[in-house]
Amino acid sequence: MRLLKLIFIVVLIALQYRLWFGKNSLPDYWHLQSDVLRQAETNGRLMQRNQVLAADIVDLREGQEALEERARNELGLIQPHETFFRIVPVNPTKN
Repeated sequence: MRLLKLIFIVVLIALQYRLWFGKNSLPDYWHLQSDVLRQAETNGRLMQRNQVLAADIVDLREGQEALEERARNELGLIQPHETFFRIVPVNPTKN
């Protein structure tokens, strides 16, 4: 009977060791769980960015206004018969 109790205790200790310190233990599980949460946040940010880019693509394909606005802002487009005015702020004189 004592031998049986001793065997059960040894088996219990061995199982507890694997649970806490072995391969695929609880700390490993917790670490992987935090990695999954971090990756889900990254995926969410990337999905939002992709939606913005997809909306830009649709605007550029369908709307001339968006294409013209982008050309004006990024390339400095000026159409014929338009006058370009650049407003330069006046630097205050130093006293």
